[in-house]
Amino acid sequence: MSDRINRIKEILVIQNVSQKELAERLGKNPNTIASICNNKTQPHIKIFRDIAKVLDVDIRELFVPTKTV
Repeated sequence: MSDRINRIKEILVIQNVSQKELAERLGKNPNTIASICNNKTQPHIKIFRDIAKVLDVDIRELFVPTKTV
């Protein structure tokens, strides 16, 4: 089983947004965003909400599905 929990890095690539740009928009340290994007750490759900708002996606899109339909 994969330890991958979020898809933020994938969404950034799709939207052509850098991790540094996301960090600036959120007012976060770029190293923090890199750790989140690489699934080394997972932020509080409030940060996921903020990321979803900045990237203009539904918060559910930020997560790797746990069940396939």
